[in-house]
Parts: sequence; C-alpha cells; structure tokens
Amino acid sequence: MLLHAEVGGDASGPSVVLLHGLMGSAESWHELVPLLGSQEFRVVALDLPGHGLSPRDPALTVASAAASVVETVRALGGGAPMFAVGHSYGGSVLAEAADALGAGTAVYVDAGLAIEGGADRRSLTAQYVLVAGERSAASLQARSEYTQGRAVREARAAARFDAATSASISCGDALAWTPSPGSIVVRASPSRFVPDALAAAWSERGVDVRSIPHAAHTLWYSHPDAFVAALPELFAPRPVSPSGRANGRFAGSGRTNGRSRR
Repeated sequence: MLLHAEVGGDASGPSVVLLHGLMGSAESWHELVPLLGSQEFRVVALDLPGHGLSPRDPALTVASAAASVVETVRALGGGAPMFAVGHSYGGSVLAEAADALGAGTAVYVDAGLAIEGGADRRSLTAQYVLVAGERSAASLQARSEYTQGRAVREARAAARFDAATSASISCGDALAWTPSPGSIVVRASPSRFVPDALAAAWSERGVDVRSIPHAAHTLWYSHPDAFVAALPELFAPRPVSPSGRANGRFAGSGRTNGRSRR
C-alpha cells in the first residue's frame, strides 16, 4: 500500500526518511523537519500503516509494513535516502526495510528492534484502544516533555490510530533484528527498550551507540538539544563543496543484517 507522506525541507537535497513510533504519526517529527531542511535535506516523514492518514490493514505484518515504506519512498522519487530514522516500533519497520530501502545510514532511536510475537489479537486490540483513548491533549500535556503543541499533535495521532492494524503485527512469530556495523543507535539512559546489556552487545558489533542520560522515550521531546547534538551527521552544518552546495556525509552502510525468528 502507498502511505501518507509529509515531504518538506530542500526539495533538491539528499533525502532523510522518518518513521515514527507506535501511536505516533508523521507529525511527531514536526520540530525536527525545519532543522533538517536548514541542512539542505529533503525530509520524507511517513504515517505508518494504521497511523495518521495512512491505510489500515488488520492483517498487517512488519514485513508488509516495511514493503509499504519502500514502495512509498520509491514512488516519491529522489533516489535512495542518505539517512533513514526509525523511532521505537518505527525502528523495527526500518530494520526490516533497510536493505530494500537502500538507506546510506540507518538511525535507530530508542528502538529495541524486537517483536515479542504470540499475542492474542482480541485482547491486544482492546488494550491498544484503551491506551490510545487515554492519550488526550490534556493528559499528555501533564507530562514534562510535552508542550501544548506536542500534546495536540500526539493526541491527534492517537485519535487516528487503528488498534487492529497495529495489534496484528504482534500476533505472529517473535522477531528480532541486529543493526549492522555503521548503524547509529540513539537511546535514553537508562532505557527500557535498549538496556545497557543490549547496547553493549551492539557496540561490540560496530554499531555506534549514543546515550542521552535521563531522556524520555521520545528523546527529541524531553532533551531536544542533546538529541540534535547526538546526531551531527544530520543536524550539524556540513562542509560546502566548490559548487556552493553542502556535501552529504555518509557514515558507511547502516543497513540491518536480516532478522531472526525466535
């Protein structure tokens, strides 16, 4: 399926693809898009299946979600993205899509890259309905990392969230992915999703793990300056070529080496 996309930044620049987390939307990246645009990136933020304005699919799998991401990015043109960024659940989708997407560098944001599997479809769907219903603008704004604008955007995403679509991905086999050497992982510290032992194991494989102390799961909300500083490849001024355009930076191939079934 083709997904809803928000395209911004420099239309002629190298692309950055952004994949939000569970119950989020393309709007979750709202504050980062102009920063990326200022670095002459073309920014493609997608609504994943069952989120935002994208189609629903009660038989969704991570593989089919990833295929939809790849299909949409290709349909939008611009060639293979220089960077692809996935937050939490969006990181798992990115890990599945990375090879076909052809991203120069994959960036995983507080993403454990694992799906437990074996869930009961009816009970998980009901649980997601309940949680999404609790994500009102007022309740979100009570959290320290949510400004009024953030709370409104995330509450709108929760209202559009289709529980049956997202519950479906947890009803099959357990899945786990390992980032390839050259990938970047930005995590909260401590992190429920990327605990110290997992971060250490990935680091030993050549993954560049960067930690932000005391950050929330949505790191760019709770610690925006630290998050930007942790990703100079995306947000720091880039060298200017003789042609007058900023040079792109590749940190090597950050694709993910397949997946494993538990």
